[in-house]
Amino acid sequence: MNKLLKIACFVLVMIVLSACGEKTIPDKLDWQVQDFEAADVDGETVSSSNLEGNVWLANFAFTSCNTVCPPMTANMAKLQDKLKEADVPVQIVTFTVDPKRDTPDVRKEFIEARGGDLSNWSFLGGYDFSYVENLSVNSFKSAIAPPPEGTDQFTHGTSFYLINQEGTIVKKYNGYQNVPYDKIVDHAKILTSKEG
Repeated sequence: MNKLLKIACFVLVMIVLSACGEKTIPDKLDWQVQDFEAADVDGETVSSSNLEGNVWLANFAFTSCNTVCPPMTANMAKLQDKLKEADVPVQIVTFTVDPKRDTPDVRKEFIEARGGDLSNWSFLGGYDFSYVENLSVNSFKSAIAPPPEGTDQFTHGTSFYLINQEGTIVKKYNGYQNVPYDKIVDHAKILTSKEG
C-alpha cells in the first residue's frame, strides 16, 4: 500500500509539473513590428503606439480577393468568437493590401458579412501600397505583390500573427486552412496573463 501511495504521489507531481510547463509559448518568434499608423473603418487612427499594452492578432487581406481572403476573414471571425468565449482580451488588426479600392465602407461590410465584430477588430487602410508592402516584408517577414498584368488579384501571405504587449510578434499560424484555433486562444491567454 505504501508503495502504491508513493507511485500515486509521483504521478501527481509529474502531472502538476507538466501542466506548469504549458504556461509558455514554444518556439517563439522575436520580430518587432515597426511603427505604423493607419485609419480604421470609422476614420480613427490606429497605430503601433496605441496598440502598446494590448495583445493583438494581425493579418493581411483585401476585399476583392477571390481566393484566400474570404475564408481567412471568416476564420478570424471564428477565432474572435472563441477568444470572447474564453474571455481573452485581444485586439484584431487586418491590413488591406489594396488600399486604393478598399474604402472604409467596403472594409466594414467585408468583415461584418463574414461574422466579424468591429468592436475589437480594425480593418486598416488609408495608406498607399508601398507603405503596407514595407510593413509586411520588414515586420511580418511576408512578401506581398501588386496584381500581375491582366488581373486585379494581389499576392500576400495567409498567416495570422500573435503580437505581445510590447509590439513583438511571438507566433504565426496558418490563417487559411487547418487554423489551430485552440492553440491560438491558449497562446493569447498566456500572453494576456503575462506568463508567456
